[in-house]
Amino acid sequence: MSFIRNILNSRSQEDGNFFLKLNKILGFKPKAKALYVKAFTHRSMNIKDAKGNPINYERLEFVGDAMLSAVIACYLFEKVPHGDEGYLTKMRSKVVSREHLNELGKDLELINLVESRIPKSNFGDNIHGNLFEALVGAIYLDKGYNFCEKFIYTRVIEPYVDIETLEGKVISYKSLLIEWCQKEKNTFSFNVYEDTGKDELKHFSVKLSINDKVVSKARATSKKKAEEKASKRAFFALQNKITNLI
Repeated sequence: MSFIRNILNSRSQEDGNFFLKLNKILGFKPKAKALYVKAFTHRSMNIKDAKGNPINYERLEFVGDAMLSAVIACYLFEKVPHGDEGYLTKMRSKVVSREHLNELGKDLELINLVESRIPKSNFGDNIHGNLFEALVGAIYLDKGYNFCEKFIYTRVIEPYVDIETLEGKVISYKSLLIEWCQKEKNTFSFNVYEDTGKDELKHFSVKLSINDKVVSKARATSKKKAEEKASKRAFFALQNKITNLI
């Protein structure tokens, strides 16, 4: 207990507004404060508890991810009684997509609460969604299912979940394109190669071919981004054929 108390005191000294800011986000006062400190502690801090277990938000992410999926699944089950299993799964994936969770984390400015040895400017976009999941996990472990469900409704479902908008939302153009190719028995390939341009950052270029014909090209700072960008361009070129899968 004294170990946890020291962490709380240390955090309070470094940022006296931590719990004040947190209370505004939560809408209630947390009981198990150590959970929320953990939810905003990055692994780079290299902190361990008395038993040698790491103190950071990564395990809380796991719990938060499960809670988000459960609450959103129940909401969709009640909201869309005509939706079959495939439809419900696809819609839930859109709500809890990495892109969407990153948006939620950004809107709540959660990165301002994180404690890390890494400059915040060096983090990628996924830090925002990771922190949001960790926060949801902390709420569940601190206050139980009902409080957690209420938070998800207030912060996720009510402001962001619109069924008609979600039905037309594409999570991954690459996944959509692959699904369409497999359904139509089309062959496809992503020819990715390192770009030798003069940019400071390394770039990758990709040629996307369908049935041995190049349908789009793209360039980005990672292979994954280049493939997604090329897939998006191919999607709009073939939109009339693919949209029925969204």
